[in-house]
Amino acid sequence: MQSDWIDPVIAVHVNAMRQGLGVLLSAAAAATVLIGCAPFNHTGPDSPVARPSLQALDPRPRVALVLSSGGPRGYAHIGVMRVLEEAGVEIDLVVGTSVGSLLGAFWADGRTAVEIDALSKDGGPLTLFDLSPFADRGWIRGQRLQDYVNTRLVHRNMEQMPRRLVVGATRRDDKAPVFFTSGNAGVAVRASSAVPGILSPVGIDGTEYEDGDESLPLAVRAARQAGARFVIAVDVTPRPESAPEGTSQSQRERVARRAARIAPEAALADYLIHADLGFGASPLPSYFEYARATGERSARTHLPRLLASLDRAGLLPPADSAGVPPARANR
Repeated sequence: MQSDWIDPVIAVHVNAMRQGLGVLLSAAAAATVLIGCAPFNHTGPDSPVARPSLQALDPRPRVALVLSSGGPRGYAHIGVMRVLEEAGVEIDLVVGTSVGSLLGAFWADGRTAVEIDALSKDGGPLTLFDLSPFADRGWIRGQRLQDYVNTRLVHRNMEQMPRRLVVGATRRDDKAPVFFTSGNAGVAVRASSAVPGILSPVGIDGTEYEDGDESLPLAVRAARQAGARFVIAVDVTPRPESAPEGTSQSQRERVARRAARIAPEAALADYLIHADLGFGASPLPSYFEYARATGERSARTHLPRLLASLDRAGLLPPADSAGVPPARANR
């Protein structure tokens, strides 16, 4: 979940305050100084356990799908999922970072791409983000996002899902990538999405975590460590060279840094799908539709070559007597 997604929402919030809530904000800020902002720290038997690396899973995953971070660009993942489902490509491991972890959690839980698409249209950014002047080291607490995920997953832990799920995050103190494979899914997604300075860091048993985008936007290594025989990676981030005239130097540098982190991970994948979205992004519903459509179009373009690669690896599902690939399993 890049700041590309959240910044426009915060801008609306700030403009509203400038139009009459400035005094309230000043009072809230003063109160914050006096009472402090209690950091969030999840403890309990369902706490996700952060792992710096993964052991090979048993049974070994056949085909893994790795979903990148990318804020509203991540809605392109839904279009890719839809194409893979229609083609009968059976995914048995999902690895997601930031927005990729949010959408990946619902897919790992057995929802179809069409169902996830419908779910994504139920409300807007404020459905997920609890803007608050009392948030700890940010504008958004993150509790609403955590509750949103857990409620819709019926409080099912990650290890209880039909597909195996890995959520990537960043350990805040040393910026090292970590992976969650079990425990509270909402807490893991919240940690993976905690953009520094915007969404409060997430404590789990005394250690703080933040947005997985900060260390590993496309966590192909997690799928490799888990033993996946074939890894499909989906990158929805902008190409640095596509920046339009007038793009700030700081934004260009941020995108370039992300591209540098993604490149070695993408090289580890057996097949890379890059959703060719434009450089800019928006939290508006029209942009979500554009991202979904672009993801689907990109996946359909890649599909013949992807199926050929799966066939060479002996992982292409057999067609039925009518020549139609089987429907997706693991519902």
